[in-house]
Amino acid sequence: MRTGGVELCVAELGDRGRPTVVLVHGYPDSKEVWSEVAPRLAEHFHVVAYDVRGHGRSTAPRPLRGGFTLEKLTDDFLAVADAVSPDRPVHLVGHDWGSVQSWEFVTVARTEGRIASFTSMSGPSLDHLGHWIGRRLERPTPRRIGQLLGQGARSWYVYLLHAPALPEAAWRGPLGRLWPRVLERVEKVPGGDYPTPSLPSDAAHGAWLYRDNVRPRLRDPRADAYAHVPVQLVTPLGDVFLSERLHDELELWAPRLTRRTLPTGHWAPRTRPDLLTTWITDFVTSVEDGRTPAAAPGRYADRFGGQLVLVTGAGSGIGRATALAFAGAGARVVAADRDTGAALRTADEARRAGAPAAWAETVDVSDERAMEKFAERVATEYGVVDVLVNNAGVGLGGSFFDTTPEDWREVLDVNLWGVIHGCRLLGRRMAERGQGGHIVNVASAAAFQPSRALPAYSTSKAAVLMLSECLRAELAGRGIGVTAVCPGFVTTGITSTARFAGADAAAERRLRQRATRLYGLRNYPPEKVAAAILRAVARDEAMVPVTPEARTAYALSRWMPGALRRIARVKPPV
Repeated sequence: MRTGGVELCVAELGDRGRPTVVLVHGYPDSKEVWSEVAPRLAEHFHVVAYDVRGHGRSTAPRPLRGGFTLEKLTDDFLAVADAVSPDRPVHLVGHDWGSVQSWEFVTVARTEGRIASFTSMSGPSLDHLGHWIGRRLERPTPRRIGQLLGQGARSWYVYLLHAPALPEAAWRGPLGRLWPRVLERVEKVPGGDYPTPSLPSDAAHGAWLYRDNVRPRLRDPRADAYAHVPVQLVTPLGDVFLSERLHDELELWAPRLTRRTLPTGHWAPRTRPDLLTTWITDFVTSVEDGRTPAAAPGRYADRFGGQLVLVTGAGSGIGRATALAFAGAGARVVAADRDTGAALRTADEARRAGAPAAWAETVDVSDERAMEKFAERVATEYGVVDVLVNNAGVGLGGSFFDTTPEDWREVLDVNLWGVIHGCRLLGRRMAERGQGGHIVNVASAAAFQPSRALPAYSTSKAAVLMLSECLRAELAGRGIGVTAVCPGFVTTGITSTARFAGADAAAERRLRQRATRLYGLRNYPPEKVAAAILRAVARDEAMVPVTPEARTAYALSRWMPGALRRIARVKPPV
């Protein structure tokens, strides 16, 4: 289509009778940056992606200087919107400079009524940025000056792009040839057909986006740059170009704001298309349904909202508390347990706690064949898991020589092999998808605290801890974190089902009652462990001793192992 003296290349996917989502690419990209997201969105919406003027198969303005102002980019957008959705407002999604210009679209009066919502990622409003800088210069504090210097260092490329002729020569020369490998190695962006062969000319033309707009807007930002639509902000936590602090005061400019965060780099449309599609779909659907878009009220809702979380042993104790905590953060939850009734109750509570969807599954994690079928069923019915929590476990006490081979097999089958099956079958799909994720393996303080009364249990949990460390090393390059969580004495149902090797029925009943009473006196709730699990995933922590006694035991294992060994010799009361 032709507008403002340029020809714009516009691509459409999906049913034109559905709500229209317009995707706007950034620098130095073309519309192909959306080639992973667009087909996924097209299952639900009419999707439109266009090459910004001077990029891809769109023509460049002549002359280049003054041809890329935000006013002219707004003209282009309105021409596209009028052509693809003349009777209904469109939902806007922008990345990088696509987001920068889209902030202009949603804050100027002439677009009111043409835009229904806006999802922004990796691109701030230049007006908001100008005010952000101004406030820090007007009232400087060490923290504010640090924020300015930090963002200034991240913006090194902006200064270079203002240099005459240099960016054009670099992009049409060695940088254009090296860029695909830079994206693969530094940003972990999959290669293939991206970026397209037009990259050198796209990048050369796109330098005028910066030259025509950055300095004028930062010097004299608009005072009326308020968003007149609901806004969803997606912040990649690993963005090397933009600080998270740029959006600290965004509610001033976008009062209907939903925040999301992603543990990835700048090119999220290429590295996390599944989750972005989920967030965009949920956001657009809520606007279309007349609901107020908002993240779940729970802590870390910006991080886990819409993600698929699977928890084993979710019928009670730490597993149930963890499933409900993720539900409160807006995650979709699969509650798996060998007790069908308990799994159903947890799934029902998860929906009431805020999960947009929750399902119950019955599985025995120690059964290899059952786990294989379970993993296949989960992938087929719910999708690839974003967070896997291997929590199912059993307790076994008693001396080493009272512990039979059958006892060993039972505790290792559940506590160790259950974790192995989960990591191998569900974690493999996570790795093969290539979009990151996280695995949590619930171990125990017994993993590093020897005890003459828990040889089998402690061995199984120590193995889980080492497995987690090994797997973390192997999956680090794939964007998948692995965390071993090591609680201490937590009030759960494990004491009422624990077995004691060498004890008859009466003695075992007495030992269970004693253990339950002691754990009850300790009164450490599983909800605190669940909170530690969410925090560990959000921070990508390798190992988390949760309770005070677990942290003490871990410290002793590192700095005073002899003391811990002497404690282990103490015979527990019968």
